[in-house]
Amino acid sequence: MTAASELIDDFGRRVRYVRISVTDRCDFRCVYCMSEEMTFLPRAQVLTLEELGMVARAFVEMGVEKVRLTGGEPLVRRDIDRLVEEIGGLPGLKDFAMTTNGAGLVKHAQRLRDAGLERLNISLDTLDADRFRQLTRTGDLARVLEGIRAAREAGFERIKLNAVVLKGRNDDEVVDLVDFARAEGLDISFIEEMPLGDVSDHSRAETFCSSDEVQTLIENRYPLIPTTESTLGPSRYFRMGDSDSRVGFISPHSHNFCASCNRVRVTVEGRLLLCLGNEHSVDLRAVLRRHPGDIDALKSAIVEALPLKPERHHFTTDGDVQVVRFMNMTGG
Repeated sequence: MTAASELIDDFGRRVRYVRISVTDRCDFRCVYCMSEEMTFLPRAQVLTLEELGMVARAFVEMGVEKVRLTGGEPLVRRDIDRLVEEIGGLPGLKDFAMTTNGAGLVKHAQRLRDAGLERLNISLDTLDADRFRQLTRTGDLARVLEGIRAAREAGFERIKLNAVVLKGRNDDEVVDLVDFARAEGLDISFIEEMPLGDVSDHSRAETFCSSDEVQTLIENRYPLIPTTESTLGPSRYFRMGDSDSRVGFISPHSHNFCASCNRVRVTVEGRLLLCLGNEHSVDLRAVLRRHPGDIDALKSAIVEALPLKPERHHFTTDGDVQVVRFMNMTGG
């Protein structure tokens, strides 16, 4: 890999990490992610498994070190194991991960691990079954907990929980979630809600809970020690002196991480998003279908898109919707 062929944006940031959404569908309807009644994309508008594999290969051949598969919920995509096996075998890939709601892990965990997937992020916002149903609208907490344990038994290491904290909805469980992570030997990251999509379930201005508030809640029980550890993502990690579990904070509002952003995203429709908080994108699906099998044409389109990557996003906490697409279209 030469310096000239690396993906470097106009602000000198090198793209080392791509998040690829494999489906907009999900078996949950989380209140911060999508509406209760959703219209999903027709199959023809969604990238095929072969196209998704080519996108991953193009990025890795241009120096990207980390690929994360997202959704919607990636485990509802048919033949996801086959895609995992293809990407897991790419030379030069250093970190291969997936974000999941965990409900499908009892069925899929061992096959995913055998196919080459290395790490899992599992969404878990509450340990109360009734509240879990309210926040996910359709989810079964017991099934997710079984999935977490299935992932551990399959040999996944450094499994991380992701918890979106909403004031008045689950902020009273922050320490309980840390206790659970410690007991299960997991890492956990707490996430500030992002203003994506017009949600009707709650007022984002009223439910916003900053990472500083969450950190204070934790430190009332467990002193947190800052670290320089990184998984190439936006989490700021802390350690606890008496546990191997790490606590992370993803803080798009209160601790803007744009200056070091090394990430781009590919939506399920094949749109290359250069910034989660920005609508500017490039249609990679059109390139893939206009030039089938031509990976050089795909690489050229990716390189030409880099000037669209902005210096930063401009999220606010007043409840205003900055981006109209829902999280299930983007993959987080």
